[in-house]
Amino acid sequence: MSELRTRMIDDMTLRGMAAKTRDSYVRAVAQLAVYYHRSPDRISDREVQTYLLHLMRERKLSWSSCNVAVHGLRFFYHQTLGREKPRFHIPGPRKPSKLPEILSQEEVARLFSNTRLPRHRVLLMTAYAAGLRVSELVHLRVRDIDSDRMTIRVEQGKGAQDRYTLLSPRLLEELRSYWQLERPSPWLFPTRRGKAPQPMNYGTAERIYVAAKHRASIAKAGNIHALRHAFATHLLESGTDLHTIQRLLGHHHISSTMRYLHLARKNVTDRTSPLDLLELPESLGH
Repeated sequence: MSELRTRMIDDMTLRGMAAKTRDSYVRAVAQLAVYYHRSPDRISDREVQTYLLHLMRERKLSWSSCNVAVHGLRFFYHQTLGREKPRFHIPGPRKPSKLPEILSQEEVARLFSNTRLPRHRVLLMTAYAAGLRVSELVHLRVRDIDSDRMTIRVEQGKGAQDRYTLLSPRLLEELRSYWQLERPSPWLFPTRRGKAPQPMNYGTAERIYVAAKHRASIAKAGNIHALRHAFATHLLESGTDLHTIQRLLGHHHISSTMRYLHLARKNVTDRTSPLDLLELPESLGH
């Protein structure tokens, strides 16, 4: 499906869809074609519905995985092939979405102190101090760090939007020490593989977080995205208003930010960056 794949990727790119979303949607169509052993443009809506039931009943995929497949297949048949809006669907999730478990400030500090390499510590500190998605974190460039304005530029975040977020004085100090040690360029966190400079992949960032969490004996559920949740919750607890947090997180709708109202446990007036509120051990100094 090379020609169809190219058309679909072009359609998604024109709509400003994130690379991770594009990959997931293309994978959904490719797996459908493999299942029926023929080109996806020769597969009917009824057959797609049968395939989705197979994912749920036989393969027992999670609702979220099936939902990604639905959206990817809908996009392909409606946007790329130009068919009428498909009617295939899956039932809604049986359980309401759960609120994430929020890391405390003590747990975040413990996480940082249990990284094995300076670049790993700085990676996790940046995710937390700037409230970044993992896709935004690994695609940071050195030039995105603006020490004059004390901001970090997030280029083409979710929804193909640029934004600025906080640059903590403590994080700036850590980043400068890291740069002196490793001189990364142009990516702030480049991969160790290959000759041409490439950004670190999502899986590597996730493994760094999981390993540090394990060594820190943190039992709370969640992946590296938990640092973004902690950033927002700790800002809210320190008295930062919702609209400011919305802007820093890059949320299009305030309702996405309001979920943190259910997670915050206190309300004080200090508006310091969340990283600067942490009690870090002296071993993290320079």
